[in-house]
Amino acid sequence: MKVIEIQPLTRAAFAPFGDVIEMEGAHSYPINAGKCTRYHDLAKIEAIGEEARTMISWLRGEPYALPLELRMVERHPLGSQAFVPLSSHPFLVVAAHQTDNGPSEPVAFRTSPGQGVNIWRNVWHGILTPLDGVSDFIVVDRGGKGVNLEEHFYEETFLIR
Repeated sequence: MKVIEIQPLTRAAFAPFGDVIEMEGAHSYPINAGKCTRYHDLAKIEAIGEEARTMISWLRGEPYALPLELRMVERHPLGSQAFVPLSSHPFLVVAAHQTDNGPSEPVAFRTSPGQGVNIWRNVWHGILTPLDGVSDFIVVDRGGKGVNLEEHFYEETFLIR
């Protein structure tokens, strides 16, 4: 079993896979007579294909314990998938590059409070993995016709810690 060490989620480290959604370092400006700040254009939402549309869902996830065995990743060829946490609990983000033989060895990131992610269309990633407590998320992803899910099962198991 190969061990994957979890690293902190940063914009630079996650850039090959998608966007980090956070206020820190974001373009912002005042709105509503200065009573509100808009943190603007934090993620590129993608939705392609027949009758494609973006949709918003609410997810409630049970926490996972670390270390975690990873055997499968998935991707969405027709749209991106953004996860915005509504709790302060961290969550695990797993992503992998595409190679000639399928997804590469995964990398793992741990979010900090106030961070979400937008995983770009066609990027291999793990499932929603809350840590430390039951967590709610707003998810922005693609609805419409067509198959928007592919799964890949690794021949070996990875231990994420």
